[in-house]
Formats: sequence, C-alpha cells, structure tokens
Amino acid sequence: MSRTGSDEAHWDGFPVAPAGHALGLWAGAIIHSVRRERRARGTGVGLSVALGATVLTLAVGYLIKLPCAGGDWRDERQYRRLCYSDIVPLYSGRGIDRGLVPYLEADNEYPVLTGLSMAAAGAPADSHASFFTWTVLMLSVSALATAWALQRMAGHRALFFALAPTLAVYGFMNWDLLAVALVTIGTLAYLRERDTAAGILLGLAIAAKLYPALLLIPFAAGRLRAGRVDRAVRLAAWTVGSWVAVNLPFAILAPERWSFFFRFNATRGADWDTAWLLPQHKLGWTTGAINVLAAATFLALAALMWIAAERRRHGFQLWTLGFPILVVFLLTSKVYSPQFSLWLLPWFALAHPDIRLFAAFQAADVAVFVTRFTWFADFETGDLPSAGFQLALVVRAIVLIACVVAWIRGQAQTHDPIPEPAAVTA
Repeated sequence: MSRTGSDEAHWDGFPVAPAGHALGLWAGAIIHSVRRERRARGTGVGLSVALGATVLTLAVGYLIKLPCAGGDWRDERQYRRLCYSDIVPLYSGRGIDRGLVPYLEADNEYPVLTGLSMAAAGAPADSHASFFTWTVLMLSVSALATAWALQRMAGHRALFFALAPTLAVYGFMNWDLLAVALVTIGTLAYLRERDTAAGILLGLAIAAKLYPALLLIPFAAGRLRAGRVDRAVRLAAWTVGSWVAVNLPFAILAPERWSFFFRFNATRGADWDTAWLLPQHKLGWTTGAINVLAAATFLALAALMWIAAERRRHGFQLWTLGFPILVVFLLTSKVYSPQFSLWLLPWFALAHPDIRLFAAFQAADVAVFVTRFTWFADFETGDLPSAGFQLALVVRAIVLIACVVAWIRGQAQTHDPIPEPAAVTA
C-alpha cells in the first residue's frame, strides 16, 4: 500500500478511493436514490433505480475487498483493513489455480453448484486477483438478478436489498449471492404460479447452499392450504429432481469427495457468532450434542412461531413464513457465518418492510462485521470473542427476535403488501 502526494490511496499500482470518501459518496447516492424512488412510486418506474443502486452498492463492496484481492496477506491486512474474503485464499486452497475439478479431483466444503461456480470463475483466471475479479462479476450478475426479481415483486422495496450495507460488506465475501438470486427468482416464479420453474430454481438454490431447502416448507404449505395438492407435489418433485440432477453425477463418480460437505458440517464445532460457542468451549458440550439441541430448538421455535402467527393473523400468506423461518434458523444454528445475513435481505423487502427494524438490523450487522474482524486481528488461540463482538452479536440477535415478533403481530404490513400469487403478473 502506498500513497502519492494526493489524498488518493493506491494498492499495487491501482487507485483506490479512501474508505471514508467511498462511503460518503455511497451515502449521498442512497439519499438521491430514495428521493428519486419516492417520486417514482405509483408510476410503475423503478427498475433502473433498483439496478443502479445495486451497482453502486456492489462498487462500494468491491472497493472494500480490493486491498485483499492480490492474495498476499502476510501483514494480516484481511483483518486490519476489514477486507477479508473467502474467495481469495480458496483459489489456491481448493486447487482452482491448478485447474482441478471440484469433487472429482479436489475436496470442496461447499455444495456442488457453488463448487462448480468456483471452477467456472477459475477457468479464465491466472492469479488470485483475476480469480477474485471473475468471481465478483459472477456474483454481481447474481445481485442484479436478485434486484430485478425483487423490483418485479415489491417495487420500490427492492431498495431494501439494493442499498443494504450488508450487501456491500458481505456480497463478495463468499458465494452466497448465487443461492440468494436463485431463491429470489424462484419466489417470483412461485408467486406467478409457475411451480415447475419455481421448483427447478429452488432445487438449484439448494444445490448451491443448503438453506433454501427450508423454504420448500412454506411454499408447499401455501399450495396445500389452497387445496392444490397437485401443485404442491409438482413443486416438491421439481425441487428434489433438479437438486438430484446436479448432485447425482458427482455422488456416483466420487462419493467420498461429494459427501465431504455433509461430513464437514456434521463435525464442525460451534462458530464464533453463535449462542452455542460458550457451551462448547466452557461447558464441554460435544458437537454431536449441539447438533441435536440446535435442530430441536429450531424445530420447536419454528413451530411455535407458525402457531402464534396463525392465531394472530389467521389465513396469512404462508409463503411469507420464509422470513421468520430463516431468522429462527440463523439464531439457533451452530454456524452463522457473516455472509449468511445476505439470505435475509430479499425477505425484508418481501415479507417484513419495516424500515426501522431493517435499519437496526443493518447497523447491528455492520457492528458484528467490524468487531469480528478487528478481534481476529489480535486473536489468540483459545480466547473467547471480545466484549465488543459479543455485544454486537447480542444486539443483532435482539433485533432479529424483534423482527420475528413484529412479523407475527403483523406490524410490518404496509399500504402496499405483496399480492396473493394469482395477482402477480409478468
């Protein structure tokens, strides 16, 4: 990192706007976009604003990660400069730099579609930096597709995703935006009653990240409540079928490497960001016990939440259960990797458009990001997270719990709710 006589920073010869300057420009553009979007309400205009806002946020995210793109992290810049990304080290860490095919020639801890996406981005790459650039392009297309689908479903609420600080800090940390895009477009297909397409997209999303499997429950339940058993079966069949189509060749040709994802997640311990860390590190709870307790807690709380919502708002749109189900899963899981917050962004636009709670979640999530990685900069083996990090985690959990309570009570409903499936048109 070097500086010229001006205030402009440089990294390996490439100009990089100082973080404060970039964030200032971003904040000004957010205000301009919101004002423009308000003027556009009721006119059917807004897609260009949603896409433009997404590009702006992604550009900020790219500038945040750029100092780490070269792969030389000997000075621990990934923590001290808050530019950490899984994308960079895994280029060489998973044999992508050597052209190894994931699951057939190299282990990979991600679901198949994510591993194949890594290989696709690695094909034209010849360095850590170029692999990062190609991956950024792929993920940017995914983010733009998400914004497009959200604008079609929720109009100006697409800005909940497009302008989210979470998108900037986590969008290029891992490959989660691939699954987010597939889920969001699948939800659009579901609301248009295109259950075959919805099932295929949901199955592909599960092949990229396992969490979309949870969404099959409220989606199918919505069809069953409407007495459309055939559509529920079709949705489930195409979801399973598309997932099997992606996974089966690798399960047959390389079962050990293909199953590594499942074995890895079954045996990994509690993450720093979860409520299970203290019981495991201080009370000696085993990973197996935590797996059982986490699953049982999730199922119990999800059922209670569903029952409470049904009693409070009988006949509510069941597909919107996707939002609280994902929140409950994140809060009870033994792993809450930082970028998992991306999963929730489309659902704030679709099922919980409460700007105050959304702003609180974004503030808490950014606090988690900053405190987590500054703590890692001075991390010593065996230490529990810093007090600041723990406080940020508690605040984020409280905000998410408040979001679920507000959703159950119907407090997030607005004057322009998402229409019933039959009313969504092309």
